[in-house]
Amino acid sequence: MPKHGISYYIRELLKIAAPIILGNIGFILIGVGDVIIAGRHSTDTFAAVSIATAILNCIFTFGIGLISSISPYLSNLRGAGKTVKKYFYPSIRFSMILALITSVLILAAIPFIPKLGFEPKLLKPIQEYMLISAFSTFGAYLHACLKEFLQTFEIVMFPNIVTLFCVFLNVVLNIIFVNGWGIIPELGAAGLAIASLLVRYFMGFVLLAYCFMNMRFNNYHEKGYYHNLLKIGMPISLAVFIEFVAFNCIAILMGRVSGVYAAAQNLVCSLTTISFMVPFAISNAIAIKVGFANGAGDVEELKKYALTGTSLSVCFMMCSAIIFLSFPRLIVGVFTVDGAIYNIVVPVMLVVGIFQVFDGLQISLSGICKGVKQTDIVLLANFIAYWCVSVPVGCILGLVYNLKLIGFWIGLCLSAILLCSIMIYKLKKYYDNTYKTIKA
Repeated sequence: MPKHGISYYIRELLKIAAPIILGNIGFILIGVGDVIIAGRHSTDTFAAVSIATAILNCIFTFGIGLISSISPYLSNLRGAGKTVKKYFYPSIRFSMILALITSVLILAAIPFIPKLGFEPKLLKPIQEYMLISAFSTFGAYLHACLKEFLQTFEIVMFPNIVTLFCVFLNVVLNIIFVNGWGIIPELGAAGLAIASLLVRYFMGFVLLAYCFMNMRFNNYHEKGYYHNLLKIGMPISLAVFIEFVAFNCIAILMGRVSGVYAAAQNLVCSLTTISFMVPFAISNAIAIKVGFANGAGDVEELKKYALTGTSLSVCFMMCSAIIFLSFPRLIVGVFTVDGAIYNIVVPVMLVVGIFQVFDGLQISLSGICKGVKQTDIVLLANFIAYWCVSVPVGCILGLVYNLKLIGFWIGLCLSAILLCSIMIYKLKKYYDNTYKTIKA
């Protein structure tokens, strides 16, 4: 029998998720600020930043996916009654090695940009944006690592307050560097990258100072820790990589048709990501609570947290879908004054509204998989859904049948449905097998 009523599990999940939601909204608002200021500066700046971001995300998110294995792994250790503070320095070393690798990959990709077929006028701002962004990786990965580490102890309020503060800091820096101020010249796309670099390092060093002020750590070395992070994190990272490449592949393919389509895809992704941050935060809470219950061997608690968290995510995304379907013109009008981008994005909103519901379900299921350390299925499901369904269907509808951006989003919608089906099947099998083992 369950130990508590449903309201208890909702409170426990939201206790972790609510501050993360605020922080995630703050994080995406940083990106939204970039979109708005780039769009207001010029359509070319918007298009260049959209294409550069699409390429960067394909490289950048691989390391973030590996870092995201820290909190579910350490939560399992805490659930089993083991100490985890000793993993502080190893976690930082792990993230900095990943940052170095990522920076080198970004720098190596820059010379190939002219060969990808983009409009000549966009090449210089794309390359400048990527060059500066390559050196911001260390700050971004430090912030991601320490946020994951603190989440292990369910310390979520301070990291996310920092993120919210950086929304305003980023806007100020964007205005200064993009449009110019005083002795600082107008830098356009490069100015956006400089602002992001400064904000990322600020976020990372503030969390580092917080950890040193509130905890004591010993320098600890254990190769097995890195092995376990890679074992859990590699499937997660590859799954995130596969998903982001699929999404950003759309911007790159559409950018070859015209830069305005890449800008439109970036705007649609910004809109969907705003609402996605809520189920994403709930997914983090699910991974922590399910991981703790899994480490303690408490199958009933695991089930309750999984079902409650998934229900919260789906309900929220259903409400989000209704808003997207009801007010598409009003929503899009907030983000752009460009008539061409506006006319491309508004028709896509119908498909995006449907996609939202299944996207909320799949990220919750992914959080459960992380909590029970069944991350291989997340990788397999993402590959099948995005590269066997989404991209081929999108290319056929978007390019062959000339539906363009709306054709790609129909492919994404079908892939989200398939992704949910695969993970539900796998998790049901895992739960049935685990329950039988415990009963025996």
